[in-house]
Amino acid sequence: MINILIAAGAGLLVSILLTPYLIRVFSRQGFGQEIREEGPQGHKSKRGTPTMGGVAIILATLVGYFVAHLITWLGNSRSAAPSASGLLVLLLAVGLGLVGFLDDFIKIRKQRNLGLNKTAKLVGQLVITVLFAVLSLQFADEHGLTPASQSLSYVRDLALITFPSIVFVIFCYVVISGWSNAVNFTDGLDGLAAGASSMVLATYVVISFWQARLSCSEQPLPACYDVRDPLDLAVVAAAATGACVGFLWWNAAPAKIFMGDTGSLALGGLVAGLSMTTRTELLAIVIGGLFMVEMISVVTQIAVFRTTRRRLFRMAPFHHHFELAGWAETTVIIRFWLLSAICCMFGLGLFYSEQLGIGT
Repeated sequence: MINILIAAGAGLLVSILLTPYLIRVFSRQGFGQEIREEGPQGHKSKRGTPTMGGVAIILATLVGYFVAHLITWLGNSRSAAPSASGLLVLLLAVGLGLVGFLDDFIKIRKQRNLGLNKTAKLVGQLVITVLFAVLSLQFADEHGLTPASQSLSYVRDLALITFPSIVFVIFCYVVISGWSNAVNFTDGLDGLAAGASSMVLATYVVISFWQARLSCSEQPLPACYDVRDPLDLAVVAAAATGACVGFLWWNAAPAKIFMGDTGSLALGGLVAGLSMTTRTELLAIVIGGLFMVEMISVVTQIAVFRTTRRRLFRMAPFHHHFELAGWAETTVIIRFWLLSAICCMFGLGLFYSEQLGIGT
C-alpha cells in the first residue's frame, strides 16, 4: 500500500512543479497550439497556448513509479524490483507518447493543425503495438502467468475466447489504437481529458489493488484473480493518476498549457495497457465510457455524413456539439467529468459484483 501512496504523491509533485517550467520553456520556443478554423469561435483565443504538456505527465509517471520502487528498495522490501507488467505498460505509454510528440512537433513547425500523416501515425502505433503484444506474452512467472493473455477478458479471462498469436497481435492493435485515439478525441476542452483520465486511472488503482489482495498465487479461492504483478500495476496507475491531477492544476480552464497528442496518446496507451494486463478489456469500455462515447461520435459523424451528406452533430467530437449549441465551455467540461465519474463508479460496481457473485 505504501508503494501506491508514494507513487501517487511523487507523480503529483513532479507534475505540478514541472508543468509551469515547461510552460515557460515552450512559450519562449514558440511551441503554441494551432486551432481548427471550423471549430467553436471561442477557441481562437487559445491560439498560441503552449502545447506538448504531455511531456510532464509522462515524466511524472515515470518518476513516481521508480521513486516508489527506490524507496521500498532502500527499505529492503521484497516488492522493490519493478515488474515485467509494470514496465511493459510504461513502455507502451512512452512509445505512444513519442509518436504524439512527433505529431505535435510537426504541427508547431508547420504552423498548422495537422502533424504526422495518417500513415506515419498508424505505422508508429503498429510498431509499438507489435512490440508490446510480443513481449506481453513473455516473462512468465513461477505460476506460468504472463503480463497479458491471449484470452479476451471481462473481469477475468474468458476461457471460451482465446486468440491465436497473430490474431492476438491484431487484437492488441485494435485495443491500443482504439484507446489512444479515443483519449485523443476527448482532448478538445481545457482539462477534459486530464480530468477524465485521472478518474479512469484511479479506478484502476482500486481494481489492481483488489486483485493483489485476492491473487490466486496468495489465496487460491474461487473468486481469486490470475493476474501477474497486480500490485505493481496499481503503482503504475497511481503514479499516472498523480501526474494527471498535477497537470490538471495548470490545464484546467483557462488552460495555461495543453497536453497535445504527446499526452493523449500516452494516456490512451496507459488505459489500454492496464486493461490488458489486469484482464479487464471489456470492463474498460464501461470504465472509460466517456472516451468511448467521444470516439463513437466521431465515427458516427463520418459514417452518417458519407452516406447522407448530412451531419448528425453540429461538430464532432461530441463535446463540440454542445459548445456550438450554446453551452459554456466550463459547463460542458464539468458535465462530462460527471459522466466520466459515473462510468468509473458503474465499472467498479460491475467489477465488485462479479467477484461477490463468485465468492458467494
